[in-house]
Amino acid sequence: MYLALLTMAVAGLLAVVTLRILGRILAIESTPLETLPFLSGRAPEEHALSRFHVRWYAATVVFLAFDVEMLFMYPWAVVVADLGIGAVIEMFVFLGALLIAVAWARREGAFRWA
Repeated sequence: MYLALLTMAVAGLLAVVTLRILGRILAIESTPLETLPFLSGRAPEEHALSRFHVRWYAATVVFLAFDVEMLFMYPWAVVVADLGIGAVIEMFVFLGALLIAVAWARREGAFRWA
């Protein structure tokens, strides 16, 4: 039993050492990148992890409201004929709530970019 464990330990150690040596021998020398994937290869003007101005958060919330609206409207459009006029009324109530949210966002200045 101990012979099997010792054989496996030696084989594992030999495999690790062999892979490390092969990795050093076959490694490709890395050169610095001339262009970055950020901003389609152009030189970035700011750090990729820089903070955003607070006005972008309000714009993001408005975008998410419209995005969620589309998530609800696509399946609704498929089954609206089967559900009848009640589904149409419910969708207009939902759109009315979103319109109120957009009016509030506009009043708060979420759409002013300057």
